Amino acid sequence: MKRWKQRLTLTNMLKISAAIAFIFLMLQTAVAAPVTILALGDSLTAGLGLQPSDAFPVKLEAALRADGHDVTVVNAGVSGDTAVDGLARLDWALGDNVDAVIVELGANDALRGLPPAQAESALDGILTKLGERRLPVLLAGMRAPPNLGPDYQHAFDGMYQRLAEKHGTLFYPFFLNGVAAELSLNQADGMHPNPAGVDVIVSRIKPIVEQLIRKTAAK
Repeated sequence: MKRWKQRLTLTNMLKISAAIAFIFLMLQTAVAAPVTILALGDSLTAGLGLQPSDAFPVKLEAALRADGHDVTVVNAGVSGDTAVDGLARLDWALGDNVDAVIVELGANDALRGLPPAQAESALDGILTKLGERRLPVLLAGMRAPPNLGPDYQHAFDGMYQRLAEKHGTLFYPFFLNGVAAELSLNQADGMHPNPAGVDVIVSRIKPIVEQLIRKTAAK
């Protein structure tokens, strides 16, 4: 009887171990599932003035892959795009295989002094459409040039957090954090990052992009 109980206990332990191993394998498979991220943006995403290999989406993909993520980052940046332009091309930019989206728009709106309410409405439309498709989103903020005055700055800079809270998206307050106004990290125009500047952007935004990847597994 004692030996029979020992065998029964051993059998149960083996079953439990097998179940734990199966669950662990399933979790690993879920985490390792390929992820496609669309980077919807303007020249800061497109890589204006850079070699294609130095563009933000390319370097971000490389950094994520170096950390073991099976990820593809699609460059959907168009130089000169405003938020309204981004909304207009969103549907065809998305395609059918996108798992998550980084939205980086608004810099051209501020540079042209366009009404912040116009940009906010367009970004709201983008986030609404992405929400309808149940796509996790990382909204990257921008800041207005100081020469436009405090009222414009307050309205423009604040819209990103308002939108992130409204739509429940991940939020990175300033895409050019650590790069803006740093001569050594920008091209001659003083506005677009050079390769070293892109490296800084990638290193700072990568942790929250990894949160975005985890959200795709939870969809």
